[in-house]
Amino acid sequence: MTAVVSLNGVTVEFPAVDGEGVVRALDNVSLDFRDNEFVVALGASGCGKTTLLNVIAGFLQPTSGEVLHRDEPIGGPGSDRGVVFQKHALLPWLNVLENTEFGLKLQGVAKDERLSRARDYLALVGLSDFERYPVYQLSGGMQQRVGLARALTCDPDMLLMDEPLGALDAFTRENMQELVLDAWSKTRKVVFFITHSVEEALFMATRLIVMSPRPGRITHTYDIDFCRRFFETGNARAVKSSPEFIALREEILSIIYGEEAGEGPP
Repeated sequence: MTAVVSLNGVTVEFPAVDGEGVVRALDNVSLDFRDNEFVVALGASGCGKTTLLNVIAGFLQPTSGEVLHRDEPIGGPGSDRGVVFQKHALLPWLNVLENTEFGLKLQGVAKDERLSRARDYLALVGLSDFERYPVYQLSGGMQQRVGLARALTCDPDMLLMDEPLGALDAFTRENMQELVLDAWSKTRKVVFFITHSVEEALFMATRLIVMSPRPGRITHTYDIDFCRRFFETGNARAVKSSPEFIALREEILSIIYGEEAGEGPP
């Protein structure tokens, strides 16, 4: 089965600030994303998670290696890859519905179709009653839901989410975790999700990758099913408090803290 997106030996280097030499952000990263996966990247700050996402999005070209979408090289941003940013990046002069259908408007989609699709995804994220509201009147969690609906409205193959829940309070964040998982299960998109929270990563991922401090490499990969257990039970706290969840959380924390201290992979 052809991967939706593939990275083969991707290295990214930036010029050093002092002009002497280069800084290597990613080092020889190879990774495949397949249909209906929810892949989460975890690692210490500066490990290259966002650089990896930017390469997939087409915002950044690798120094070496290749990035493919269904076996075709990625040369820049495209509607086949939707992005949800850490800060919602909504247009404050547009209301909720106008923000949601904005991408389709840029693509030249007819007004009736783009409004219909936008309303479908606003319903999916629970915002049908707020379509005429200015986005600045919404809470942070609601603004992120608009960002998610906007990305989904363009019907991308892959959804890229760069710490989209990091700025939310703890209660809203847990609710948003469940909402994002529900949207993923209904749309069956490939998701690449970045977080600094080990608990969030374990709860949401079908595949978890742990990255080393700079230069970023994938040091550990876990295929996990805690999100599917949540779908079966509807009880997030029971999943997060299970012995298996806690044991894996502690294992991954020890890996991350060990790598931060320079111990390297076990």
